[in-house]
This record gives sequence, structure tokens and C-alpha cells, in this order.
Amino acid sequence: MSDTPSPKPVLGVAAVIWNDRREVLLIRRTKEPRKGQWSLPGGKVEFGESLEDAVRREVREETGIEIALLGLAGVAETVLDAGAGAANAHFVLIDYSARAVSGEAIAASDAADATWFSPEQVAALPLWSETRRMIAQSARDVWGS
Repeated sequence: MSDTPSPKPVLGVAAVIWNDRREVLLIRRTKEPRKGQWSLPGGKVEFGESLEDAVRREVREETGIEIALLGLAGVAETVLDAGAGAANAHFVLIDYSARAVSGEAIAASDAADATWFSPEQVAALPLWSETRRMIAQSARDVWGS
């Protein structure tokens, strides 16, 4: 990445994915921003791709999981955030709530690991505040808690 800011925001999608045990799926990132940190599976939207198709594709590529979308969890962004490894970028992230419908969580593509976490385990993880906010919002929407 260069030190010159990107001329326009980068649009990304992610999913807060729940299983029947009320666990959420997180991946450990292999690329910036937030390389090495636990995060929601997702990535960049390709030109001509709908947001919903993009999030399904990104989740499948990173985790091997097929999902059913349940609705919008929220929107997050990071702008020129050197602490996240995004000192020269502006990312806008559209996050969806989803349920896993098939597949086994296996790290692939841009993920070093893919693991299911209970709410108690999530609380103990060092997560980006926006990731934590999206998980909490999704839990309220999906589970009423």
C-alpha cells in the first residue's frame, strides 16, 4: 500500500454468522487491515455484484460455510486508521446477520483460522470495537438478547 490516501472509499461486506448453539464464527485475518486479529468473515464487493451475493461469496471463500442472510446488522467504517493497518484507506463495511446452513468452518482464502465462539469467549477476545458492536447488534436482532 502507498502512503497516499485512496481516492475513494472501498466497499466491503461481512457477516455475523450464528450456529444453533448461539456461537458466532470469527476468522483470523491474514491481510490488512487488522492483520492477525479476529474478525467477521467478509471482504470487498466486486463491481456488478450485489451486496448479498458478495457477502455469501466472501463467507464461502473464507470459511467454507453456506449462509442464510437474516438482515442487516449495521454499517461500520474505518478511515485512515494506522492502528488497523489502514493508514491510507477508507473502508465502508456493510455487515449482515446470518445463520450457517451447511459446511464446516475451515479457514481458507484470506483467513488463517475460522472458529466458533460462545458469547462468553467473544467477550474475552481483543476485538475491534465495531466488530464487537456488530456482534451485539446481531445478537439482539437474532436472539433477542
